[in-house]
Amino acid sequence: ELDLLHVHYAIPHSVSALLARQMLAAGPKKQKLPFVTTLHGTDITLVGQDPSYLPITRFSIEESDGVSAISQYLRERTVREFEVKNHIEVIYNFVNCDVYCRSQNFAEGRKEYAPNGERILMHVSNFRPVKRVTDVIEIFDRVRKQIPAKLLLMGDGPDRSPAEWLAVKKGIHDDVIFLGKREQVYEKLAIADVLLLPSELESFGLVALEAMASEVVPIATRVGGVPEVIEHGKSGFLAEVGDVETMGRYAVEILSDESRLRTMGKQCRTSARARFCSNEIIPKYEEFYRRVLDRSS
Repeated sequence: ELDLLHVHYAIPHSVSALLARQMLAAGPKKQKLPFVTTLHGTDITLVGQDPSYLPITRFSIEESDGVSAISQYLRERTVREFEVKNHIEVIYNFVNCDVYCRSQNFAEGRKEYAPNGERILMHVSNFRPVKRVTDVIEIFDRVRKQIPAKLLLMGDGPDRSPAEWLAVKKGIHDDVIFLGKREQVYEKLAIADVLLLPSELESFGLVALEAMASEVVPIATRVGGVPEVIEHGKSGFLAEVGDVETMGRYAVEILSDESRLRTMGKQCRTSARARFCSNEIIPKYEEFYRRVLDRSS
């Protein structure tokens, strides 16, 4: 028998958990099944696209026995836009720092894509408009004009074709490699020097954290929960949305200084291990579960 149910996203999973709790409470055993909901940000996006979802989204959050959000930004925005009275705990996303780490075959793995020692820039996303993938191409174009480099893009989605077209238009397509969807992101991420994340919005920016744990310096936009992950100038760089000039300049500066690049990569890893590794975050969830169970008993 379950003691607690933990679901992710208010729609549809929190609603499903609420129905399960009601069904068990009405059953012959009158079983209690408290549930907690973790918000990731798409709930807000969904309601933004269709306001008719607002009442059920708010209701499922309020009816949860415990609620957590993956960033302080998301907690504050949820309270403001949904007028939620239920307490929302902030528990950050986490990574397995034993998996996301600098590859032992770092030099060998790079040869496949950068045989002449070029710098490697990486982008990982679902290639949707919010990720601004064409900005990635614009940034790389500025980098490529100053230093030998390759751009690897991992993932797929509606903006892949526009990105491919732009790379061809700018004459850099030979240095831009679309890897498609990959199950083991960490294997390719670990060979990069820099991650480009020019998103219009990120509730947390998990791929930036994955990069940091892999000693890859993230260059991202100052949006949503990203500044809670990246400390500008110490564990990466932050710029405004659409400012491809500044992001390109940050990339050129760090990629042109081997010592600084490696030092910042180590600082990224140190920050990730201290704040976001699974052994740091999982105990916070366990304590959260205990408090919810104590209140429900």
